Amino acid sequence: MQRRTFIGASGAAAATLAAPMLRAQSLPSGPIRIIVGFAPGGGTDILARVIAQKLGIAWNVPVLVENKAGAAGMIAAEYVARQPSDGSTLLMAHINSHAIAPALTPKMTYSVENDFVPVVLVGVTPNLLICNEQQPARTVKDVVALCKQNPGKVSFGSAGTGSAQHLALEMFKLAAKIDAIHVPYKGSGPMLTDLIGGQIQYSFDTMTAATPHVKSGKAIAIAQTRQKRAKGHPNVPTMAESGFAGFEATTWYGLVGPGKLPSVLAARMNEDINKILLMPDVVEKFEQYGAEDGGGSPQKFGDFIKVEAKKWAKVVKDAGVKAES
Repeated sequence: MQRRTFIGASGAAAATLAAPMLRAQSLPSGPIRIIVGFAPGGGTDILARVIAQKLGIAWNVPVLVENKAGAAGMIAAEYVARQPSDGSTLLMAHINSHAIAPALTPKMTYSVENDFVPVVLVGVTPNLLICNEQQPARTVKDVVALCKQNPGKVSFGSAGTGSAQHLALEMFKLAAKIDAIHVPYKGSGPMLTDLIGGQIQYSFDTMTAATPHVKSGKAIAIAQTRQKRAKGHPNVPTMAESGFAGFEATTWYGLVGPGKLPSVLAARMNEDINKILLMPDVVEKFEQYGAEDGGGSPQKFGDFIKVEAKKWAKVVKDAGVKAES
């Protein structure tokens, strides 16, 4: 009992001593950039700008968001991997660049494990299984039945081959043992236009992109793809509730630095961003886009990336998904 008390006291003392050391870790004196691998206005960009605005106030330095769109976030990831590891450049990492791309792109120009240092998980969003108003099948059970009655004929759009939306469909096809047509687009915008217009029938789209159309009634939400219901869509059942236990296909975002970013600096940034993620106005803004459960340690984020990469590598292999040439 005495030994346990001593260890507890020692741990508390170490934490007390570590706190001022962490705060003393100096941040870059000049502007800090958060690189986003997608166009302005998308979910990744929006969440990055919320964080950047708050960090600029907390750190008293300009924190700028810079968009380098292309190749499902891989262009931005490659760019940040080659930047100085002084904290002046961070990447808003994404499921595509850090979990899916390694399985689809054998000759990647960067290594997720070696070229980046996790800082913090910013948020996780479900996808929504949606359809247009013309579709009679509006439950997961009915969609499965429709696909089995019409093998290879029911169309599902996505933001592109190898995107998180595409792989959510492939996971669904494997779990339900169905065949369906995948129709890739160059982004959610044109895909949603065609879905609403009736050119395609269904999609597993990001909650961020789909929500405005669901709220307006132009798209119908059938299910969501996390184990728990997002606060922004409390009346939409999960895939697990709809007969697919364990089904989880999310889109997630998190900040990482170049591979030699000092761990003490990553910890300092992590501490400050965790505080921002708890701010009521930030929580409210994030919940509008379905982004929840951000925060935690750099180690937690790093472990999360490894689990996600393993999961999606299996889906890519089992479904025979190939990258666009």
